Amino acid sequence: MKRPGGRSARVRDAVRQATLAELALHGFQGLTVENVAQRSGVHKTTVYRRWGSAEGLVADALDLAGEEPWPVPDTGTLAGDLRELADMVRTGVQDDSLVHSFVAAAFQNGAAAEALHRFYQARHEQSAEVVRRAVDRGELGAEVDAEELVRLAIGPLFYRIFISREPITEREAERVADAALAAARAGILDRAPAEVRTEPAGPGSEAGPASAFGAR
Repeated sequence: MKRPGGRSARVRDAVRQATLAELALHGFQGLTVENVAQRSGVHKTTVYRRWGSAEGLVADALDLAGEEPWPVPDTGTLAGDLRELADMVRTGVQDDSLVHSFVAAAFQNGAAAEALHRFYQARHEQSAEVVRRAVDRGELGAEVDAEELVRLAIGPLFYRIFISREPITEREAERVADAALAAARAGILDRAPAEVRTEPAGPGSEAGPASAFGAR
């Protein structure tokens, strides 16, 4: 979706930047409309009218983050791409206070949870490009569920970061990616026959540059 131009876009960006700064300093529990308004220079009544609450500020910041590109890995092999995706989660999520604030907000508020779902759903769709390229190269069959493979390559890392609170080494991230690829090669992640694309991809059907998992 194209962002609105002019003053509306400037106001939204200013409020978004102020929201991110307040989250980084105080976390979701300390996020207030008043502080965001003061930091952004946007009148408090405008912020209340447009965003309504701290939860609305978080949801909009996530929606804006979902529009920002972060190039998907292209190492030349699916194994390399999945390992790089996993390492991007390890290095980009594990110690990022903003991501932790977004997740905390999602656990406490429905609107924030829906925004976080949209954000990561978009990232899964975009990152599935690494699997589509692998299918075109003949590394996997077209029946593989590309988005499910991406989820399996990174999902266990999110569990360790946000649930069990365990640090992740580079080798552990690689192992998760390798296990996901092994499952795909074993046919465990194949879609039902009715879901498999049978028509050949025509010219121009390849997706353009995609994004991965950053929240900034």
